[in-house]
Amino acid sequence: MMVILLTLEQKEEITGHQYAPDSYFNPIQDINDNWIISQEEADQCYEEYGWLKTLPLIEYQPKPSDDPMI
Repeated sequence: MMVILLTLEQKEEITGHQYAPDSYFNPIQDINDNWIISQEEADQCYEEYGWLKTLPLIEYQPKPSDDPMI
């Protein structure tokens, strides 16, 4: 799965902001500590966040989970 790579500054700019009705940006970190959001978030976002669609895509590499139920 491909995800959108954010800089720390971009992550700070969008975190907690609404990108669609009742939907808020919540960037996460991958195994390499890159800040990322899904392509779906960018595809559904309001026009003011259209710049997210121009950012680089990377392959999603999740962090290992300590939760045995995942």
